[in-house]
Amino acid sequence: MTIARPDPVPDPGAVRPVPRAPSGLFPAGPPARPTYREPHPVTGGGVAAGGGAAAGWLLLFGLLGTDVPSYAWWTVFAGLLAWVTALVLVRHGDRGVATGVAIVTAGGWSIAAAVVAVRWATSGDWPLW
Repeated sequence: MTIARPDPVPDPGAVRPVPRAPSGLFPAGPPARPTYREPHPVTGGGVAAGGGAAAGWLLLFGLLGTDVPSYAWWTVFAGLLAWVTALVLVRHGDRGVATGVAIVTAGGWSIAAAVVAVRWATSGDWPLW
């Protein structure tokens, strides 16, 4: 047979421990500051669109060149215009498109630099002036 024990009676003179302030490791409620969202998040589609537009832009300007020096200068000029456009897009538009434009422009400049270097190495004469 089991004898039920009565619940212990709380001591009215006992002091309850003071609750501690939370450390912040495990938040107890919503954040104290608002959470802001990116108005134009960088997406893969935006980067691809910017890259495609910049590739077409550099191709059109590169086709204006009739020899290595004119190709190189047209590519530098087109790249500068593309980068100005990318800076405007970073400030006021889609940063993903600006990223694509900047990446492809850098690649286009690298190709132009390689063409100039190969021409310089084969001819022994600096081709840009």
